[in-house]
Amino acid sequence: MCAPKVIRSTAERLGRRDFLTLAMGGAATLGVLAAPGVAGGAQAGRRETRRRGRQMMNLSHVLTPQFPIWPGLPPIQVTNIKSQDKDGFYANTWTIVEHNGTHVDAPLHFAKGKWSADEIPDAALVAPVAVIHVHDRAKANPDTAVTVDDLKAWEQKYGRIPAGAAVFMHSGWEARASDQTAFRNADGENVMHFPGFSKGAAEFLVKERSIVGIGTDTLSLDLGNSKDFATHVIVLGANKWGIENLANLARIPESGATVFVGMPKVKGASGGPAQALAVW
Repeated sequence: MCAPKVIRSTAERLGRRDFLTLAMGGAATLGVLAAPGVAGGAQAGRRETRRRGRQMMNLSHVLTPQFPIWPGLPPIQVTNIKSQDKDGFYANTWTIVEHNGTHVDAPLHFAKGKWSADEIPDAALVAPVAVIHVHDRAKANPDTAVTVDDLKAWEQKYGRIPAGAAVFMHSGWEARASDQTAFRNADGENVMHFPGFSKGAAEFLVKERSIVGIGTDTLSLDLGNSKDFATHVIVLGANKWGIENLANLARIPESGATVFVGMPKVKGASGGPAQALAVW
């Protein structure tokens, strides 16, 4: 179940009437937020649900051993250890790197002494979403980045980025998720090329706006060709979270959705696979 603080935060963000409608009509859906999706049907990562006039979209990919991962890291391994026929119940063991599939980067991942995954406040995991679209540019230039101008253009349309918001980049990169080579998009010198947040955009969001986190539909918060991971350092160093390998960002509103982010609450973890659900 959702932690009480998450429920209280949701009520404050959505308003009493909307929250009660959501809670009564979508309790079963909210229940999935406590654990990440690791395996399932091909449609699990693309599910859209309508309940009492409110729409919901899963923003997480299904995690399998074939899902693209950062070079040098091993994919998830799922090993069956119990079966219904033999043992009366079914269970697997997972061997997994924290940063695999759709996953959260906790501040500790790049910033010593900052929050680990279990220390991120519940209220920071429920946030209004601003979606920044760079997919048209990404088609021609995989090294395109979310810039301060992109953020200000969004604000020209929708108003100031809300306090407590999560800002997500949509580059269309998820179309490559079935092909690790295409998803990494490395050149002859093994330098990867895919979109991310620019250093300037990261600084703007941390210093000029009161966000809780950022997210991308690529392998990193930074550009693929980054050598200093400046966006990670800036955002995580400010005790904000990041989420990578998001899905379905083209299918939620640019403004007006709320995201619920669930991940394993492992003590001292630098992150973990995430189930992210957008509601609007």
